[in-house]
Amino acid sequence: MNSRFERQQELVPQTRLENLAVTVIGMGSIGRQVALQLAAIGVRRLQVVDFDRVDASNVTTQGFAAAEVGQLKVHAVEQAVRVIDPQIVVEPIADRFRPTQSVGEAVFCCVDSIAGRAAICRSVRHRIRFWVDGRMLGEVIRVLAAADRADWTHYASTLFPEAEAQVGRCTAQSTIYAASIAAGFMVHQFTRWLRGLPVELAMTLNLLAGELIQQ
Repeated sequence: MNSRFERQQELVPQTRLENLAVTVIGMGSIGRQVALQLAAIGVRRLQVVDFDRVDASNVTTQGFAAAEVGQLKVHAVEQAVRVIDPQIVVEPIADRFRPTQSVGEAVFCCVDSIAGRAAICRSVRHRIRFWVDGRMLGEVIRVLAAADRADWTHYASTLFPEAEAQVGRCTAQSTIYAASIAAGFMVHQFTRWLRGLPVELAMTLNLLAGELIQQ
């Protein structure tokens, strides 16, 4: 086994990752962190999707480098992934997600609106085997996962109308530390699925209150 994976081999089965394609949609606060963590644990084929460019505020809240300001986010993330492991096959898609777009077997949804999540979910749910959605507002993090029919039924119930959403666009208030925790929770659900363990339908962490609710 490649020595770089030896300390995680009981937790992240590399044989499951060898031919698995993974898609991360949204390269903002959470999505960039997800992509880097996936690269670190050994994902071999990674597709990253986002239409946006890096701006100065993204250095603080999303972890981009100052030198990357003005670059397309997918290209900046592609280069960061290649620094971790140049053998990873990265497919950057500098566009909004389109229903006709191909996706991997596992999809990480890191967009910042309920309407966007719902549209992506409708497009991909019958084409994939694992789904995880990360939501964050300030220091409140919510992660929802789905890997079978019952999971999808629960997930659909969380896609409430945009008008009922908490005031403020998801990640409108964000910090790099909260985004990193959210990404870690999402990647953990992915590794549970890789090991054949049931995913947790929903996890909500309020950092300020010190409260964790699992479902």
